[in-house]
Amino acid sequence: MVLVDNHKEKDGSANGTLVDFRGNPVDKSRTGGWLGAGLILGSELSERICVMGLSMNLVTYLVGDLHLPSSDSANIVTNFMGTLNLLALLGGFLADAKLGRYGTIAIFGSIAAVGVTLLTLATSIPSMKPPVCDSRSKGHCIEASGQQLALLFAALYTIALGCGGIKSSVSGFGSDQFDSSNPKENKAMIYFFNRFYFCISLGSLFAVTVLVYIQDNVGRGWGYGISAGTMVIAVAVLLGGTSLYRFKKPEGSPLTIIWRVLILAWRKRKLSYPSDPGFLNEYHNAKVPHTKMLRCFDKAAILDEYTAANENRNNPWIVSTVTQVEEVKMVLKLIPIWSTCILFWTVYSQMNTFSIEQATFMNRQVGKFGIPAGSCSVFLFISILLFTSINERVTVPIARKITGNRQGLTSLQRVGIGLILSVAGMIAAAIVEKQRRENAVKHNYSIRAFWLIPQFFIVGAGEAFAYVGQLEFFIREAPEGMKSMSTGLFLTTLSMGFFISSLLVSLVHKVTNASWLKNNLNNGRLDYFYWMLAVLGIINYLVFLVFSMRHQYKVQNLSGLEDSEEELKNWTDTTVDNTKKNPDAAEKQEV
Repeated sequence: MVLVDNHKEKDGSANGTLVDFRGNPVDKSRTGGWLGAGLILGSELSERICVMGLSMNLVTYLVGDLHLPSSDSANIVTNFMGTLNLLALLGGFLADAKLGRYGTIAIFGSIAAVGVTLLTLATSIPSMKPPVCDSRSKGHCIEASGQQLALLFAALYTIALGCGGIKSSVSGFGSDQFDSSNPKENKAMIYFFNRFYFCISLGSLFAVTVLVYIQDNVGRGWGYGISAGTMVIAVAVLLGGTSLYRFKKPEGSPLTIIWRVLILAWRKRKLSYPSDPGFLNEYHNAKVPHTKMLRCFDKAAILDEYTAANENRNNPWIVSTVTQVEEVKMVLKLIPIWSTCILFWTVYSQMNTFSIEQATFMNRQVGKFGIPAGSCSVFLFISILLFTSINERVTVPIARKITGNRQGLTSLQRVGIGLILSVAGMIAAAIVEKQRRENAVKHNYSIRAFWLIPQFFIVGAGEAFAYVGQLEFFIREAPEGMKSMSTGLFLTTLSMGFFISSLLVSLVHKVTNASWLKNNLNNGRLDYFYWMLAVLGIINYLVFLVFSMRHQYKVQNLSGLEDSEEELKNWTDTTVDNTKKNPDAAEKQEV
């Protein structure tokens, strides 16, 4: 269970922060709740189908159809995934500053649909691919030209822009459908995050089974065309449910606040600290207690003689408030943990690239049926779904009894377990690759692709811990007004993980004179690359331990979480039923 303390206004409908599609205060009996949130989840489900249906099998297309080098193909996939997650920051900024979350999802969902349509064309038009390799050429195939790759790259980065924008706003817009000041709706919002993660895994599972099979056995164009149709339907469903949503008006991006504090602290760096912190701007009205941590940023809140005399203390470009300074400090306090979460996603990216390439050199026959190489990653998502359920029903209750903590495992404990499992996954991958290569080279024998299950299964279990732990940590530990930005900060760990993977592949390729990573894995030493990641993972985990032991959690308001899930389910079913039958009665019941 993802425990998220999302402190919103006490009554969004009363203060005008939450409105309906006409801009009027929300009618809780007719808007929001599970009906609105469920329609929103469709956008995330479609985004996962598009992205995972593309990324999990793209490397085989780049190597097999476009004849690109193995290392270059892996980097194209990881750079695409890294850019997608990085662009979530742009989407989050536009959602907070101008467009709102609903507008951001609708606009970027349409962009994603255009991108997948372009990809369908890029993989369907014969002139967009080089000639098929001649069996007599002994591996000397013609690589795709720059013109042939142009449409492919245009499609990929249009998809990255669109899906990045969706990813930045779906979880926030979904949680807006629940009033956190209402204990029952607050609990429903907590379960929304679980179901949000379930949709991610469900969409990924569909992509790596059905779509990958269609791409390999029917045609790439058909597979990507289905993804495009799915995204169009998701946007249509989102727009069709407009009257059912609760909307939060954009209030400006917290990135602007951070930027202002940093600029003012630099401009006032030569000023002396006041003798008493009480002289800082809005010290006595601060919503966040003043701390001595990162004291240099306090200078942004210093009231000099000119500022005080001209009553410019309300101008945010002249002087910051103590609240704003402390919120920036809280964000900066997340950076050490952020830095140690990156390597997990570097390891995870290998499941999209080299692990799929391993499968192409292994026996994938089950009777007369040949399993597509990209579908081998189905074990990754089965593991994620399995351990997500086990964590909620087994691990958390046991840990709760042992630790006495209502959460069972803290967010950083979850992340730590995920990091350990990522190291174990790389060790398993190295062992399997060594055996695969020796059998292929010495005995001319292809071992079964099912030997890849351990690495997929272990890394999938690691994601079930690490993803939930990181999401919970960055949302709960962020300042109240910066949770959307903090979610974007979490997504940049994924982005940086993929970019680090590309960097490592390039460095290894250069340092080893291309002896480790070759197009034909039988001639390379991919197992050495896996061992290197395992060693880096151990070092990263030790650094993570140091940072996590020094981190002090924010005080969270979890008093409303003790009611049973059964009570929540009964309330949800009753509310939905009453809303359909008698909106007035439902409103009276809620009051």
